[in-house]
Amino acid sequence: MDVGGIAKVVALVAAIVVILDGAMAMTLCNVTDDGFTACKPSVTPPNPVMPSPECCEAVTVADLQCLCSYKHSFLLPSLGIDPDLALALPAKCNVPSSANC
Repeated sequence: MDVGGIAKVVALVAAIVVILDGAMAMTLCNVTDDGFTACKPSVTPPNPVMPSPECCEAVTVADLQCLCSYKHSFLLPSLGIDPDLALALPAKCNVPSSANC
């Protein structure tokens, strides 16, 4: 299977998890549903807000290198997340980032 096919499978699995919502908590790159919910206003265009303390807490435990792997994927946009805004969160939260996207 090529990279495009793998990305489609990952997106399909993520969509199924979102559809099942309460049946199983979704965790992506160490960010839980609660973390995504807390950060959503900060990563949603056109008027993102400054991250909340709850969002910054989620950023401190996030696997930022893992999130980098989704930068050019359609998974994050399909969840309403702007990848560039998401990758800007560590700086906004004063969280040191070793991720090199």
